[in-house]
Amino acid sequence: MKSHSFNRLDKSSLYINLTIQNLFVFFNYKLLHNKKSAQEINEMLKIGQEVPDFKFDVYHNNEFKQMKLSDTRGKWTVLLFYPADFTFVCPTELEEAAHYYEEFKKAGAEIISVSTDTKYAHFAWHDSSKAIGKIKYPMAADPTGTLCKAFGTYIEEDGLSLRGTFIIDPDGILKTIDIHDNSIGRSSKEILRRVKAAAYVRQHPEQVCPASWEPGDKTLVPGEDLVGKI
Repeated sequence: MKSHSFNRLDKSSLYINLTIQNLFVFFNYKLLHNKKSAQEINEMLKIGQEVPDFKFDVYHNNEFKQMKLSDTRGKWTVLLFYPADFTFVCPTELEEAAHYYEEFKKAGAEIISVSTDTKYAHFAWHDSSKAIGKIKYPMAADPTGTLCKAFGTYIEEDGLSLRGTFIIDPDGILKTIDIHDNSIGRSSKEILRRVKAAAYVRQHPEQVCPASWEPGDKTLVPGEDLVGKI
């Protein structure tokens, strides 16, 4: 992982540029369906596939870094795609994820947030927002939409991302996909529960987790003796 630390930036110029860049987001925040061709849908990542080793820039711990998905191999990886910096629902979600970050790490997981903003926009948002200033996990920049397109969250009309949550196992295999309308916020507590459930069945492949399963709850062992008994 390459990193470049910095002490001071021309914040005034940076904020002016970011304001121009984000005017579209502020005044044209749309709730759109992401229309995709059959070919694009076929190219999207699917459950059970190994995720390519994408390389991307991040803002993390007051540094700009270059990161690869393989940097988190051996851990569970949670990708949180969101529409844009300096918006509305997004900071509530990312702040909540920051609140649960230590719990995710205890569960052996790393969080990476992803939007089509630049790393400089992430820095400015982190520097100016009380909620976003709490974030300690990497904030990935995807200005070309490479990650968003691969995971199927890209809104072509706007160049933004839908809200998407993806859980990748320690071997780099995609385990969960959740994409929905941008007007609906997510629950970090539920995402954490899914990570724990996925980790449990990875360690106990003969078992499955029923609805709302939490660690310590009973699991199920699929078999003929359970058919019609639940």
